[in-house]
Amino acid sequence: MTYTEFRAQARVKLNGVWNKAAILWLIFGALTGAIGSVPGAGGIVAILIAGPMMLALAQIFLKIDTGMDFQMDELFKGFNDFSRSLSAYLLIMLYTLLWSMLLIVPGIIAAIGYSQTFFIMAENPQMSATEAMEASKKMMMDYKSYYFMLMLSFLGWAFLCIFTFGIGYLWLQSYVEATRVLFYKRLISEPGTILT
Repeated sequence: MTYTEFRAQARVKLNGVWNKAAILWLIFGALTGAIGSVPGAGGIVAILIAGPMMLALAQIFLKIDTGMDFQMDELFKGFNDFSRSLSAYLLIMLYTLLWSMLLIVPGIIAAIGYSQTFFIMAENPQMSATEAMEASKKMMMDYKSYYFMLMLSFLGWAFLCIFTFGIGYLWLQSYVEATRVLFYKRLISEPGTILT
């Protein structure tokens, strides 16, 4: 499946919810940014809320993929699974940082390996953070290069968003996330068809 086909399908999935999804990223960015800028413990609190909200975003975009509607307050549902989502976020940050200390490329490879973790957790609430991370690594074993190039295919859009004073990134984030969900769904159902 080509990068263009993934992106085209993502645009179809987002029909009717582009603006609503963009508001999710606005709330996420505003909260983490505002809290993170508070002197003292602000950065720590921002980290504490990022994991649960990333799990919630994964849950929401999985719903969007199936054509289901969502409510804005669902962005905070990840706090119902606080310890698991925080553990995943912290461990991914830690492992990616440790690999990055060797060289940038190993850090990128590590991040890509864990890229499916929150989708896996969203669909498998019985799995621990470490189990979901391990499952993601196994799933991505033969698809790291493809995933990297798929994400890189958004570079042109990212460049254009600069000229919107960054506002365009709210919609681009949804575009990327919807594409990531499609990749994940194909990875768990028909992995052999991704590279064709």
